Amino acid sequence: MNAPSPARPQTETPGFPGVSFGRSADGMPVALVGDTAFAMAMARDDRHYLVTAWRLSRPMGEWTRAYFYGHSGELADEAAFRARVLENAEHQRERKMLGRVEEYSRAHTPWGTSQGATIYAEGVTSHSTAGHGGFKLSSERNRKVHRMLRSAGGWYEEDAEWAIVAITFPHLFTAFERRCAERTIKDSWPDAWEAIFGTILMPGESHEKDRRAFEAAHAHDWIVISAITSKQVAGFVEVVATPGGKRGFGTEERRFLVPSDEYRVGRFGFVVDPARHHVYGGESDFIGWQPGRAA
Repeated sequence: MNAPSPARPQTETPGFPGVSFGRSADGMPVALVGDTAFAMAMARDDRHYLVTAWRLSRPMGEWTRAYFYGHSGELADEAAFRARVLENAEHQRERKMLGRVEEYSRAHTPWGTSQGATIYAEGVTSHSTAGHGGFKLSSERNRKVHRMLRSAGGWYEEDAEWAIVAITFPHLFTAFERRCAERTIKDSWPDAWEAIFGTILMPGESHEKDRRAFEAAHAHDWIVISAITSKQVAGFVEVVATPGGKRGFGTEERRFLVPSDEYRVGRFGFVVDPARHHVYGGESDFIGWQPGRAA
């Protein structure tokens, strides 16, 4: 039997980089932006998430889920998938227009020897290493960083601190990067954001502020620090909880039983309700739980 011919892309957009949308061999919505391939993959509970790959050699209609290895977050629907793809295309266009320069580098960084550098502008350089990376600002550039966010040595790691560089020199970054940087600063350094921009972040606008509020509201409640499905009591989760979710030597610990269908960990932990979740003193499924510990 002859193999079916590859499906042609459903839509294409002109310009750099070109954007093509189509369907994979296993029915996923897929797209190609330059050398980057995207797919809307199925997750559990009818949820979907964005997956990516680089430089796939086969035609779009022959792609399958097995070709994709990068994970880029959850998707609400196919419209959200298309929006994320088009956002990436715009990001790539803007990045090309910024004229960043790649160069060889063996400079010493806090994360090891540089394996390559990207020059964003004079005095603003991004280094990549074998394990990590980040930005180096010259002394002159570093003085422009707000004092609440400034690194004394001018080094800013790539996981979160890169956002400090982006909000200080926004003209060197794409709109997508600026949006990501804004979210990162709000989530990680809300006090600095409020001071710099003269605004107050409301609940839901900052992960760090929400965490502080949660901890203040539940400072004296029992917060779960460990959980395991109980083999001793069917239909329940055995949990270990401490006051305020604190850990460390001398912290009181108690075990509780929580119904399995009720145990859902929120953003900052599960709060035990002693009126409904009973203290448990029976045989434990936790390895190493010693008799005589608080129960």
